[in-house]
Amino acid sequence: MTKTSSKDLWAPWLPKGPGRCEAPPARGRPGGVCPSRGPGSRSAPSGKFFHNLMERKDFETWLDNISVTFLSLTDLQKNESLDHLISLSGAIQLRHLSNNLETLLKRDFLKLLPLELSFYLLKWLDPQTLLTCCLVSKQWNKVISACTEVWQTACRNLGWQIDDSVQDALHWKKVYLKAILRMKQLKDHEAFETSSLIGHSARVYALYYKDGLLCTGSDDLSAKLWDVSTGQCIYGIQTHTCAAVKFDEQKLVTGSFDNTVACWEWSSGARTQHFRGHTGAVFSVDYNDELDLLVSGSADFTVKVWALSTGTCLNTLTGHTEWVTKVVLQKCKVKSLLHSPGDHILLSADKYEIKIWPIGREINCKCLKTLSVSEDRSICLQPRLHFDGKYIVCSSALGLYQWDFASYDILRVIKTPELANLALLGFGDIFALLFDNRYLYIMDLRTENLISRWPLPEYRKSKRGSSFLAGEMSWLNGLDGQNDMGLVFATSMPDHSIHLVLWKEHG
Repeated sequence: MTKTSSKDLWAPWLPKGPGRCEAPPARGRPGGVCPSRGPGSRSAPSGKFFHNLMERKDFETWLDNISVTFLSLTDLQKNESLDHLISLSGAIQLRHLSNNLETLLKRDFLKLLPLELSFYLLKWLDPQTLLTCCLVSKQWNKVISACTEVWQTACRNLGWQIDDSVQDALHWKKVYLKAILRMKQLKDHEAFETSSLIGHSARVYALYYKDGLLCTGSDDLSAKLWDVSTGQCIYGIQTHTCAAVKFDEQKLVTGSFDNTVACWEWSSGARTQHFRGHTGAVFSVDYNDELDLLVSGSADFTVKVWALSTGTCLNTLTGHTEWVTKVVLQKCKVKSLLHSPGDHILLSADKYEIKIWPIGREINCKCLKTLSVSEDRSICLQPRLHFDGKYIVCSSALGLYQWDFASYDILRVIKTPELANLALLGFGDIFALLFDNRYLYIMDLRTENLISRWPLPEYRKSKRGSSFLAGEMSWLNGLDGQNDMGLVFATSMPDHSIHLVLWKEHG
């Protein structure tokens, strides 16, 4: 291309005689600056000069043509052309240039970059900075709000479950805003509220919670079923003294201080089965309708296996040397040399040991394994036990112990000064629920830090029955905006009432 100087480029519009200016007016302004009179001068829109002013249509045609020519120049030629235009500009043009230069130099990268690249860059910012960036403009807010991966990661970091099937691009930012509010409430000890259930005339020793319903067994020889959300008593039946209870829609199973186990029908209150054979109080019961089995743990140091439908004692499991305070029937979810996924497993626990039995394979079974935290039995286990088919968790004076059910190896021991006197209520993938004589605690298992606490009234912590329990447990595997509701914790009180700790609604 033939080199074109800036003078050649602008030659048609340079002065052609003294006092005469044929330069085009500033775009969008009448009149113009006359280069022959120097910067700051302005020709009057009258006389012969007015006759030479371009019509708007002609001006736009000229501007389009000159733009095409300008874009075809090299960078050096463009710079020379701009220098020449600036030298021809008056005060009004220079002021216009100064006012708009800063804006012209800015580039909105979120608007200019491909969406995928914008999302990649946004992933390096923390959520609080992203929320601030959303205030820059509607365009920024739209792009940042639609960055699903960023908000999903932010939710995960807060301990929230992620449902990848949700495709709504704006959904996860809304979830994060809800999550951060709930986590702030937990940090500020404002996430819960309390309530009471009143109706028993003697101390309540047995509690069991399922699907919004709480069953209570009392020394007043009755058991009641409560709707936690309304506080209303749904059923009340006459029983024996209850140390342990478990129920479903049709029936209630009770373990008693009178050394027996009984099965009751909710609708009629009738006792449909009576299980006799223990020589000590029955502190824990569990059953499985599919297997037609009921198991019970007693102060006589034994675990008994019963036919649920007939009340016949099928087996007595021995080996414990202390009161059996907990029994759990659960399907195995992992494979090992001793069991396969789908096998039904029985766990029984006393003050020092946890015993594992293959209850689903044979009735006359032998203990597969005995777990403890000290060989010399110097460390006591708390009378609580968590077993989900993959892991066994129990608390002790040394801290929380987690065993892998496939290998029976200790996977984790959580030891902190605060855990010295804490008892386990619930254990999940993300959170654990613990308590002591004064507070209810939530631990973030990823950091092993206590992130929240809630004051508890004075209550009785006794071997005599399960007089305290956790409510909804799914949130321990991660909050999701839907599972942070309902019962968190329940305990019986000296005045025969039941003290409830509930999630505040609309976290």
